[in-house]
Amino acid sequence: MVGRLRVIGGQARGRKLYSVPGDITRPITDRAKEALFGILSDEVRGARVLDLFAGTGAVGIEALSRGAAWCTFTDRSRAAVRTVRRNLEQTDLGGKAEVLRRDAFRFLRRLPDEPYDIVYIAPPQYHGMWRRALEMVDAAPGWLARSGLVVVQIHPREDEPLTLQHLQETDRRTYGSVQLQFYELREVRDERADAQDGIDNRGEL
Repeated sequence: MVGRLRVIGGQARGRKLYSVPGDITRPITDRAKEALFGILSDEVRGARVLDLFAGTGAVGIEALSRGAAWCTFTDRSRAAVRTVRRNLEQTDLGGKAEVLRRDAFRFLRRLPDEPYDIVYIAPPQYHGMWRRALEMVDAAPGWLARSGLVVVQIHPREDEPLTLQHLQETDRRTYGSVQLQFYELREVRDERADAQDGIDNRGEL
């Protein structure tokens, strides 16, 4: 049945989305979703998006509605995969997407043919799966385009310190029960900082 979820921006704005039967997914609130896409802003347009643990597909569909070029949705649940496909049909966005019934961790063992600009990780709560998925992307940075972002959605109580090799946390925001953490490639972050230092030093001459 159509639930309370909806697309909040872009070409499919206002379209209601189906919920996954049995409430087995981790939903994102409209407040957090609007904040997320406010932060991502123009980076969504033309982006390749990977929506791991897709659930209803609400985040990936929001990205497509706002101009993303492509989204790969993965979920191991048959019910979730059916729901994502129904929601893509509901929003007329299926032409820019693929929906795969895959275990996320098996899926991450092989690099994609083309990297993604945005990787969204929002697994079921309180199982530590977010950490494992993030560490797998960190260990194989070919998943992420050079200027790309990884976004993790967790409950604030799930937060724990991580040691990452290739990724660096750049921001985090909390909206009630939803915490969003943002990561980018460490080398890109360092190059940006070096460039800014150069500008600052020239300004002091």
